[in-house]
Amino acid sequence: MARVIVVGAGVIGLTSAVRLAEAGHRVDVLARDLPRETTSAVAAALWYPYLALPQDRVTAWAARSYEAFAALAAQPASGVRMQSGTEVFREVTPDPWWLDAVPALRRVTAGDGLPDGYVDGWTFVTPVVEMPVYLDWLVARLTELGGTLTRLSLGGLAATGGGGADVVVACAGLGARLFAEDWTVVPVRGQVVLLRQVGLREWWLDTAGERPTYVVPRASDIVVGGTEEHGEWSRTPDPDAARDILDRAATLVPALRDATVLRHKVGLRPARPSVRLEREGDVVHCYGHGGAGITLSWGCADEVVELVGSG
Repeated sequence: MARVIVVGAGVIGLTSAVRLAEAGHRVDVLARDLPRETTSAVAAALWYPYLALPQDRVTAWAARSYEAFAALAAQPASGVRMQSGTEVFREVTPDPWWLDAVPALRRVTAGDGLPDGYVDGWTFVTPVVEMPVYLDWLVARLTELGGTLTRLSLGGLAATGGGGADVVVACAGLGARLFAEDWTVVPVRGQVVLLRQVGLREWWLDTAGERPTYVVPRASDIVVGGTEEHGEWSRTPDPDAARDILDRAATLVPALRDATVLRHKVGLRPARPSVRLEREGDVVHCYGHGGAGITLSWGCADEVVELVGSG
């Protein structure tokens, strides 16, 4: 077994660290940002392949992650639950390219009670993850397996020459621009609004427009979004964007029009022309998951274990 340093404490880094520790490796996670400070903590965390390519590998990783989350849903402490919802369209739309990643998907039409203006869609059960709870669960699981988590700048790690690890797993998200000198990784800004729960139990999604609209209910709040601003680095919530998000969300779920706003959040998705998951010498690169970090996490983590074990 190897000594492995995982760089990055978002969902990709932590999940990879857990899988590596489960495989018997000695694992230390080093990160500039602790889990609740990462983009992962902002995510609505609805399982859904989004802003991630190539389609064949993404479908396989997403299917594996779906299975893992379905198993975790039996553990309430994980913050994972399986929840039904509907993706809607304003015109008839072919089946999604990721269809094989879900056990079942049922077509719905305007006669099935879709929101006004929508004529097509599909309903399916998918994992929904309470990210603050889930990130804490991942850290606890890693600790239970003997792994560690330490705040450290990427520059500090580079100065140590890899910290004496046998293998370094680079899961730094946008930090890959520095750590891997990969300038193809760019931010895609996503803004969300958290609303007080109004008794909503099903999620809603519209990805066909210029920007995604989603309504994802959690135990005590509802996450609504969003935006898709490529190349934008600002983490400051935009009031105009927030008003637009709320208006679009209310189109999907009219009951949200009078819901109480709890807070605003912004995350920077680490997008790339394709996910990079490969071994290069003593470094395994695993980044560029776009808006699908949760969706691909367990599938990618399993492949990371294979690459570390390949010698």
